Amino acid sequence: MHILCYTRKPLEEQIYDVKLAYSMHLAFSTDGTNFQDLNHNSGVLFAKATENSDGTLNAKSLRNPYLFYLADGTYGVAAVRTEPDGEPDEQSKGHILLFSSSDLLQYREVGLLDLKHDTFVSDVICSYDSERQVYVIHWCDADGNYYCNSITDIFELDSAALPDKAEPFALDLVQANIEGIAARNVIEVPEEVGQRLVKKLTVPNNIKIEVPESVKASSFEELKDVKATAIYSDGTKAFKNVKWDLSGIDWNTPGTYRISGVAYQEHFKFPIAVNRADPCITKWKGKYYFIATNDADGNRTLYMREADTIPGLVDAEEVLILDTKTYEHIGNLLWAPEFHVIESELYIFHAASPKEFFCEEAHVMKLCTGGNPMCAADWSEPRRVVRKDGSELCEAGKTISLDMTCIKLKNEYYAIWSQRQFLPVDQGAWLYIAKLDPKQPWRLITDPVVIAKPEYGWENNHVFVVEGAYALFSDERLFVTYSGALVDATYCVGLLIADPDADLLDPESWTKGNYPLLTSRSVLGEYGPGHNSYVVDDSGIIWNAYHARPGVKGPRSSGIRRVHYDIDGYPRLDLVEEKDLNRELVKVYTEVVVS
Repeated sequence: MHILCYTRKPLEEQIYDVKLAYSMHLAFSTDGTNFQDLNHNSGVLFAKATENSDGTLNAKSLRNPYLFYLADGTYGVAAVRTEPDGEPDEQSKGHILLFSSSDLLQYREVGLLDLKHDTFVSDVICSYDSERQVYVIHWCDADGNYYCNSITDIFELDSAALPDKAEPFALDLVQANIEGIAARNVIEVPEEVGQRLVKKLTVPNNIKIEVPESVKASSFEELKDVKATAIYSDGTKAFKNVKWDLSGIDWNTPGTYRISGVAYQEHFKFPIAVNRADPCITKWKGKYYFIATNDADGNRTLYMREADTIPGLVDAEEVLILDTKTYEHIGNLLWAPEFHVIESELYIFHAASPKEFFCEEAHVMKLCTGGNPMCAADWSEPRRVVRKDGSELCEAGKTISLDMTCIKLKNEYYAIWSQRQFLPVDQGAWLYIAKLDPKQPWRLITDPVVIAKPEYGWENNHVFVVEGAYALFSDERLFVTYSGALVDATYCVGLLIADPDADLLDPESWTKGNYPLLTSRSVLGEYGPGHNSYVVDDSGIIWNAYHARPGVKGPRSSGIRRVHYDIDGYPRLDLVEEKDLNRELVKVYTEVVVS
């Protein structure tokens, strides 16, 4: 299989601006001629920001990426690091940016490789000479001069030989019908590598639905448990409920009956709630509850919905739970409410401020034992989150905290939240983690630790912010999705991964994905998706509640979509209805043996 790397031409800043366009994209071809974009024609590799001594970040982009093989058969990427708008980066003068990857999905930024020349690099290609056992780097500067360096160990960034004058080079012309493409080079990869890229970076389709050929049952109740298995083009599977036609079965007469059924999956038309952002759904004592930020009134109220099922939440009546008039210290900006059950008690984590934005802080309120979640009087006064010594988590007017979530792991509880220092300098919003006291979940019991900063272009687009974290567990991994960039049409969802057995308070335990899981290009007509949460329904299906905009300038509105797991067990958040269940395959048949 052939893999093409490219960048894109920037579009209007709300659609696909420079911080997104100046990243490495990938496309694939089975014949080396006709290429199809991967990952919704979005970048898969971004340059990291650099950090100043005061904690502020300098966004960076990359241009002219070049894919090549490393000596051990894995992959390298050489590129020109630039300022975020693509202009020359003074820190990168005389250097190229180097990455390594084992699978072209996850990349390690090795750093800036010194070419031993004080000039701006405008283009670069690289290859490994197996006979000489050296890497050969050809490059040109902004004045059109061409040079060549050799280096034995490409990971020793200062070990390149002095450059020699060289002949001009040119890349093979690649024609591809891909929007905005600025094509670079093509490499041939093993079939298994290419197929894995396709399966990871394209949305799978439902290609088959299976049910058991025969089942034994003595009543309708037993038959209800028989599921259909939906099989997808990437080899993954998901269970579906079936509506069986039982008109031909006589449960009082033993025998074998052939019946038909229809496999089905609940789907929710976007949006389910206009002007509702940062949605969260939970199940509590047999009922489902929905809560979200209220954009309709400037974030001054929190309303809740209650229903027997998740679909029932769509049209359920809203009841006021909290406003900015009841408590003196809760006077403005009620943001990002989340339900969390801690030691069998129900809490709402949310952010609020007594006055302006610069005093926004994480708060927690508790439902009284035996209380009714839909009764505002049954909720305690919100408590501001404090450190382990009881002092305030943030200094009002200088630092804010918001979007606090809770994770239970091995009988310990953790909080992850977004925190932003404004004074003495604006550092942008970072993600922090700490353990919390389950008896008083507004109190942390360890010191906060940073686990993520907005270092990639998709995280710092229009503003340096990562926020909206929420946990999702699989059998082998802890996933934390989070949101990055400004809450406009460039808002998107990123992914942190940790081993559940690792020390979550160690930043090294967390791995960040190079590219976002969900963007404005993931689902047609949904712009700026983000700030999501997860809930499991009675059938074991995991639902993603999120907000997006029904138009570039549309209001933030809530949506619900099923979470699918890919070939590596990682969450997919972009499996839309028409790909989730093929309508031409939903009719199924089985034989029921009535004993």
